[in-house]
Amino acid sequence: MMPGRLASIALAVVLLSTVVPARAATIEITMDNLVIAPAEISAKIGDTITWVNKDVFAHTATARNGDFDVMLPPKKSATSVLKKAGTVEYYCRYHPNMKATLKIEP
Repeated sequence: MMPGRLASIALAVVLLSTVVPARAATIEITMDNLVIAPAEISAKIGDTITWVNKDVFAHTATARNGDFDVMLPPKKSATSVLKKAGTVEYYCRYHPNMKATLKIEP
């Protein structure tokens, strides 16, 4: 085998071993003291949102465009996987002053 060819094969092996599929992230959004935090966050399709209600009363994460409506009992959490790209404004149906924006990238 020629030295140049061996170097090319070695380089190909190194490059192939570093190509790793993107892993989905888990993003936590909390509701505490009638505030959604963070108020704006970016995520990607396939990411999981963990909604955490730290308050002593129920909340929802209700998308204005109808993409999701998550019920969160007091002191509980729920998860949802993002399936569609876009900017989604959402709020709590019980406390409409609680608002936030989720930017979902492909």
